[in-house]
Amino acid sequence: MTQAILQLNEIEKAFPGVKALDKASLNVYPGRVMALMGENGAGKSTLMKALTGIHALDGGSIHYQGQPVAFKGPRDSQLAGISIIHQELNLIPQLTIAENIFLGREFTSKFGRVEWDKMYAEADKLLARLNVKHSAKTLLGDLSLGEQQMVEIAKALSFDSNVIIMDEPTDALTDTETESLFSVINELRDQGCGIVYISHRLKEIFTICDDVTVLRDGRFIGECQVTDIDEDQLIEMMVGRKLDEQYPRIKATHGETSLEVINVSGVGINDVSFTLKRGEILGVSGLMGAGRTELMKAIYGAQPLHSGDIKLNGKAINPVSPRDGLANGIAYISEDRKGDGLILGLSVKENMSLCTLDTLSNGMQIRHGDEVIAVDDFIKLFNIKTPTREQLIGNLSGGNQQKVAIAKGLMTKPHVLILDEPTRGVDVGAKKEIYQLINKFKADGMSIILVSSDMPEVLGMSDRIMVMHQGRITGEFDAKDADQETLLACAVGKYVKKDAA
Repeated sequence: MTQAILQLNEIEKAFPGVKALDKASLNVYPGRVMALMGENGAGKSTLMKALTGIHALDGGSIHYQGQPVAFKGPRDSQLAGISIIHQELNLIPQLTIAENIFLGREFTSKFGRVEWDKMYAEADKLLARLNVKHSAKTLLGDLSLGEQQMVEIAKALSFDSNVIIMDEPTDALTDTETESLFSVINELRDQGCGIVYISHRLKEIFTICDDVTVLRDGRFIGECQVTDIDEDQLIEMMVGRKLDEQYPRIKATHGETSLEVINVSGVGINDVSFTLKRGEILGVSGLMGAGRTELMKAIYGAQPLHSGDIKLNGKAINPVSPRDGLANGIAYISEDRKGDGLILGLSVKENMSLCTLDTLSNGMQIRHGDEVIAVDDFIKLFNIKTPTREQLIGNLSGGNQQKVAIAKGLMTKPHVLILDEPTRGVDVGAKKEIYQLINKFKADGMSIILVSSDMPEVLGMSDRIMVMHQGRITGEFDAKDADQETLLACAVGKYVKKDAA
């Protein structure tokens, strides 16, 4: 093994009520990809923020290119040759792609004028490396979430860094975009760049990474080469125990039909019909842009329908706002928990009870005692790791934020629960806990729609699966009759729709 280009030695960092890093260590080697693994809350993002100067160290040391360093902030570390692509996008929708990539580093003439043609040309070259088809003059706000993620990656590439840190880089990417990213990673590795790759997608680790470092509860657990470990061993290092079954699907008796969607059309939706029974999990699969989220938002009332009917428990409903959806007993958990699902500046308690304030008040003021009891019950049920219910939600790990988002929907006591990418960015341990909760709701007779781009998740947790392509249903199956090849064929529009058995 060559000498590390970057070394983080026994890093310590504490926040009020929690010790985030406890002698955490990491080595990054030139020309190699180091996976940084651990459950949500293990300290991965905190360690990267300590490296780039966002958090001051409480202990430990950092060496870069053989010299001790202490960066004052992200710009300081970028100028030194260390770039980080954060899980949360740091872009401005009102600016063009090129303006976002070179913000604060615009190309200017000796007279101080921006050289737009040169800047757009350089941005187009970066986009071409990532196989992004848009012009650099396109407004960022006109791109999908996955395309915006590729712009964030292009921005990092523009610094010609020696070390690039990628925090959940494929979280919002399609399979094609992921392949483009992997090609760029291989190119950077060949150029001698050291890469830190943070992901909860275990198969990606064994596809693209050379080495792996595992953190647990802020502590360094171990470092090894990927070829020396298998998936089960990696999971055991991360969670400290063996996970018996990754997708613990349970059998449950299905009740009467609770939801009927009849020939609905709207933005991104074209003549869609399906039913959902009590105690049933309906998985919805498809590629990005297939219309899955648009359909779910229309059922919830967050997006208008042009035609068609929706019936809930046999009665016609016409939700035209999320308030209507909640009033009808439909809860929607967004795929974008930070954009649509949570308010990061509020506490765990305030986020969780936000949709139930009407029922927790007497018309004049909130019954805070009842609110606290309800919130504490869900914190316990969901095993949410937070020092207190008053902790700011933005200070929690991604997995715990997701649990709060789901609890927020469940506090409304819905008849139908729509989960849109519920385990995106969530570690294997937290995923298992979320799956077990979904099974509990299913056993209690709740009707559940599970929208997911993770085919093994859809196959493993659903009773019935429907696949969408370009706003239409192209396949519908009992889970026992489906496999990944069939779902993918439907997802690209190559399979003829048939009724579930």
